Amino acid sequence: MAKESMKARERKREKLVEKYAQKRAELKEAGDYEALQKLPKNASPVRLHNRCKLTGRPRGYMRQFGVSRVTFREMANQGLIPGVKKASW
Repeated sequence: MAKESMKARERKREKLVEKYAQKRAELKEAGDYEALQKLPKNASPVRLHNRCKLTGRPRGYMRQFGVSRVTFREMANQGLIPGVKKASW
């Protein structure tokens, strides 16, 4: 499980990206790269990293479900994800 501080930092980055998205798009369109560089570093969407919504795990993230592979497997085995069942042949 990820530390709460790491999860909080990621949420803070998401808010900052959302806040500066419009301004960033306008500056890019105008070609004003000097003004773009003066924006906060964490306002860049490239700095975002997908994390599991439940555990905060940064690796093995499944976009379709928003959780890590470990959490996904546990939930699927418990029948908490509709339409997903363990394969057997």
